[in-house]
Amino acid sequence: MSGRVATVALAALGTAVSAYLTWVHYSGSLALCAGAGGCETVQASRYSMAGPVPVAVIGLVGLATITAVSARRLDRAAPVWALTALFGLSLAATLYVAYLTYVELFVIRAVCPWCASVAMATVAVLVLTVSELRAAPQTHS
Repeated sequence: MSGRVATVALAALGTAVSAYLTWVHYSGSLALCAGAGGCETVQASRYSMAGPVPVAVIGLVGLATITAVSARRLDRAAPVWALTALFGLSLAATLYVAYLTYVELFVIRAVCPWCASVAMATVAVLVLTVSELRAAPQTHS
């Protein structure tokens, strides 16, 4: 599987999990945590909201955008700026999930496996994007 296809797949996975967490938030249902037990604690914390917006919605919008940009890059005629855009988006998303993971581990002291899977997918997208940037031919003015 090429790096570009893997990037799309990972971003789509993160989008799907974020969509599930958004549904959990708005439906009032409990997340299926299969014995992990931290989901409810994390989702009930004040950190599950960024002002009036659920963090799951931020993840859904951000990862859907990353998925769209990375899918556009599967076309050979993709614009040259798309790789730079993907890098910026995935870097911002990685910084945000790093903050949220810190909060889970050291402030809330509970881990939501769904959130952790989104974080891992996000970091993997950044790693693949940086790898592609490093391999791209350099142009000098």
